[in-house]
Amino acid sequence: MRKLGVNVDHVATLRQARRGRFPSPVVAAGICEVAGCDSIVCHLREDRRHIQDSDVYQLKNSVRILNLEMATSDEIVEIAIKVAPAQVTLVPEKRQELTTEGGLDVAGNRKRLGEIVKLFHERKITVSMFVEPELEQIDASREVGADAVEIHTGRYAEYFEKYQQDQCYRELGRISKAAEYALSTGLKVHAGHGLDYRNIIPVLKIQQIEEFNIGYSIICKALFTGLFEAVREMAQLIKKAEK
Repeated sequence: MRKLGVNVDHVATLRQARRGRFPSPVVAAGICEVAGCDSIVCHLREDRRHIQDSDVYQLKNSVRILNLEMATSDEIVEIAIKVAPAQVTLVPEKRQELTTEGGLDVAGNRKRLGEIVKLFHERKITVSMFVEPELEQIDASREVGADAVEIHTGRYAEYFEKYQQDQCYRELGRISKAAEYALSTGLKVHAGHGLDYRNIIPVLKIQQIEEFNIGYSIICKALFTGLFEAVREMAQLIKKAEK
């Protein structure tokens, strides 16, 4: 069964514009679950630009499955251990970036990441590494004990948006090769970043990918169609691709 994880960060982005209580990412998460998503994703950034600590605790207590995206800083690791989500996805993080710009360098940080993975596994928390579609990073993810890799689809999405067909097909091929290889090593395969209602169609043909984590495009569509309908449509796209 292929799955959809919905990222509710940008509901919190809108709330933080006024530093108020609304709209609530927790309420949004509930709507997403009713509409058919399989998990809720949020990213507790070090600068707290959208999701706040209290959001993470409330989401953990209100949703079926919480996937916490997080940097590897001691502070965030400590919070994640206290929250104990079903899954954590380790991502790189830079203060000046608008959004996550690339994959985590697992190969260059094996020791640190191996220690973090062990901490989470001791608490029965699934660990995924957000990586570029590179075999070296996949091998390193397996070596440090990760359960899954989430393949960064942002570059593919950028080429798709700019109608750069050659680059788009080339990047799609890299994603497909990486997904096939990751699965062959025993890792579960997820994908995310920049996926929307158009560019996800070719990615859905890569059968090794079992989970798609999507946020921005769903929240944007929800401004016009409503959150329930936006999630329902994406969930149907993913499930129809199995038939």
